[in-house]
Amino acid sequence: MGATEIVKHGIEGENPQAAAFLDLDRTVLDGASGPALTEALRAEGILSDRGSGKLVESLEGVAYRLYDDFGESIASMALARAGAWAARGWPVDAVRRAGERAVGALDHRVAGYVRALLAEHRRDGRVVVLATTTPADLVAPFARHLGFDDVIATRYVEHDGHYTGAIDGPFVWSFGKLAAVRGWAKARGVDLTRSYAYSDSVFDVPLLRAVGHPYAVNADARLAIVAAVQRWPSIRLDAPPGVPKVLGREAYHFLRPFVRPSLVPYARFDIAGVERVPPAGPAILVANHRSYFDPVPLAIVAARCGRPVRFLAKKELFDVPGLGLVGHVLGGIPVDRSGHGSRSLDAAQRVLEAGELLVVLPQGTIPRGHAFFSPVLEGKTGAARLAAKTGAPVIPVGLWGTEAVWPRSARLPRLTNVASPPLVQVRVGEPVALSRRDAADDTRVIMDAIAALLPALASRPKPPSAEELAATYPPGHGPCGKDDR
Repeated sequence: MGATEIVKHGIEGENPQAAAFLDLDRTVLDGASGPALTEALRAEGILSDRGSGKLVESLEGVAYRLYDDFGESIASMALARAGAWAARGWPVDAVRRAGERAVGALDHRVAGYVRALLAEHRRDGRVVVLATTTPADLVAPFARHLGFDDVIATRYVEHDGHYTGAIDGPFVWSFGKLAAVRGWAKARGVDLTRSYAYSDSVFDVPLLRAVGHPYAVNADARLAIVAAVQRWPSIRLDAPPGVPKVLGREAYHFLRPFVRPSLVPYARFDIAGVERVPPAGPAILVANHRSYFDPVPLAIVAARCGRPVRFLAKKELFDVPGLGLVGHVLGGIPVDRSGHGSRSLDAAQRVLEAGELLVVLPQGTIPRGHAFFSPVLEGKTGAARLAAKTGAPVIPVGLWGTEAVWPRSARLPRLTNVASPPLVQVRVGEPVALSRRDAADDTRVIMDAIAALLPALASRPKPPSAEELAATYPPGHGPCGKDDR
């Protein structure tokens, strides 16, 4: 099968079209494709395990880790070019079967926001093309699986069903990749000045310069400098916009060791059910809102989950110096309550479609006055609508006692209360069974599931005292005869 046999539709015509060219390693994938492809070749009996041993496997692991963290080098590409000679005599059909075998492992490493990017280009009428140094016969099945319209990749010369050790056409790397893309575009009437290109590597600068819309993705150090000088957008496809990574790790991973109950001596924590949060894939954590302190126990839950957590929060919080920066770096989504809430829901939907974990407080804000003491929790429909659109499971979280640590009437938490700190209870429940047809009904089900996780006394309404009522209002405010939120 030739590389271009995966094309789904013709693109020839009188009017030049545009395309989007995406590199594979560290761009479409969150790291190197080598481990998955090597394992598939071994499974097909093309590469032998004999004599490899733990030392060779360890060296391979180190090499791939360096590639994941720092990108490609001239040495690694020299080895890739020598791959044609190393493949001399290999049966072509077996290599193609290895490519099919590797699809699942490669799919597992697709960066979270790649599918949304491909869908956006298709929606705008562009052809999406995988442009990679990786041999065409190995990568074509994966490109087909991910929905690429075509693949431009290094091809090996075949004779009598075996590789000869020579390369057919350009070695698709650096200027060779540019030549292959130009030849492909000319044959299909694609205008490169209207096209897009995405790559992590400084060696793809020739291609990036040739298109009208170049993007540095997860850029290696040298490409990052070139992109800054050229003013090319520098993005990541494995994290939300604005979330930086250092050596493949987000700020969350560096902060996680410091998010623990022992570092909050003015509160005690009773947390259970965290194992009910899925270890991978999209999920929506929904919690009730009782205090400005609520983010702390939720952060502890997130730390115990072991995976980055995105969250919706009021836009005003992102306007606070320092706090806003932290919110953006952690992947927070500002909610504009002045009539543009759909933008935040769109961003939240992209997060879930990328397989991430999202925290939502359906109440939107802390209830005031008598509403704070109501056993019936009222919520907005955003979480239910997101669940219906994405199919993500909804995991309820019940918070109790946070208002004793930081009542809404106080400007700061009670930091000095270390001799007898109040108890904060957190319960994570089972996924909520939703119809995913009626957002209002599903919201009631969600809020009832949260309420069921609260202590029994939460379901027994009692008239609050004047002091308790006052504690539910922000500083400088107080009961005014009605329960506004």
